[in-house]
Amino acid sequence: VRLVESGGALVQPGNSLRLSCVGSGFTFSHNIMNWYRQAPGKGRMLVATITSGGGWTNYGAPVQGRFTVSRDNAKNTVYLQMNSLNSEDTGVYYCHTVNDGVAYWGQGTQVTVSS
Repeated sequence: VRLVESGGALVQPGNSLRLSCVGSGFTFSHNIMNWYRQAPGKGRMLVATITSGGGWTNYGAPVQGRFTVSRDNAKNTVYLQMNSLNSEDTGVYYCHTVNDGVAYWGQGTQVTVSS
């Protein structure tokens, strides 16, 4: 199982960014996918969840209404659209799934929101 995130960048407050995560080594379309983030000096926080078919999503309270998770099972890819970014969104964003009872993480992609 391999998860590879991309799309992180340095952006100004109020701007938008889209992260991508490509999965391989498992049947992507069968798995719930999650996005977590880890701010400097803090633990990992669940940002968003999307079910295998994409029909249900859930968000952490700090990002509700600003972030949107989606997926393209034909491309084995899950996305995180982040709008109205602020400094508290700064951190490393990780893609996560559980496959056959084992949790897998990507290497993370850095998002920095600063003027």
